[in-house]
Amino acid sequence: MTDAIRLIVADDHPLFLEGLVHSLQANVDVMVIGQAADAAGASRLAREHLPDLALLDIKMPGDGLQAAREIAAACPTTRIVMLTVSEDEDDVLAALKAGASAYVLKGISARELLSVIRKVYAGEVYIAPALAMRILHEMAAPRPADPLGELTGREHDVLELASAGLGNFEIGRRLHLAEKTVKHYMTNILAKLHVRSRLEAALLAQKAGRGQESTGRR
Repeated sequence: MTDAIRLIVADDHPLFLEGLVHSLQANVDVMVIGQAADAAGASRLAREHLPDLALLDIKMPGDGLQAAREIAAACPTTRIVMLTVSEDEDDVLAALKAGASAYVLKGISARELLSVIRKVYAGEVYIAPALAMRILHEMAAPRPADPLGELTGREHDVLELASAGLGNFEIGRRLHLAEKTVKHYMTNILAKLHVRSRLEAALLAQKAGRGQESTGRR
């Protein structure tokens, strides 16, 4: 039997939260290790427990998107699922940019939600079908002139070392990160740069670096 998926759940509606947790706990491969009613509580739980997955409401006190950003930054191996009633395209894009791996509408059935949780835990990305076409259209819009502009400071550090030929283990030693964490950063980097390999990412970084030498960027 595989290890249970350890997750935290955050929502400011007590009745909904209670029902959601009860539904999830009925499955032997899911373990709810913490509950919160606001963004601050969700961020605190994530730092304390380092869960496999965080299930967050967008509109809870303190802003679910802010919680997603904080969790993505502090716990990069924790995958984030936004569970919300909002079908606003801006909310979907903001959630993905904040680090969410899935955007799920609250009308979903318990069985479907469990399927999404398992897929996200396995490394997949999910957007509610009702919103997917709109998001794909948005993603097809022209990309920024600077493809590295979407990377965080830590992602820049990882990419620079990868471009120098270092492997994940060596990068982890240099940056004081676990090898698994470095691997997660590299996955994010490849996705943001729209490339398929470390080599392509390194070439893109080197090409962009030649044009940025005069700007003084580190």
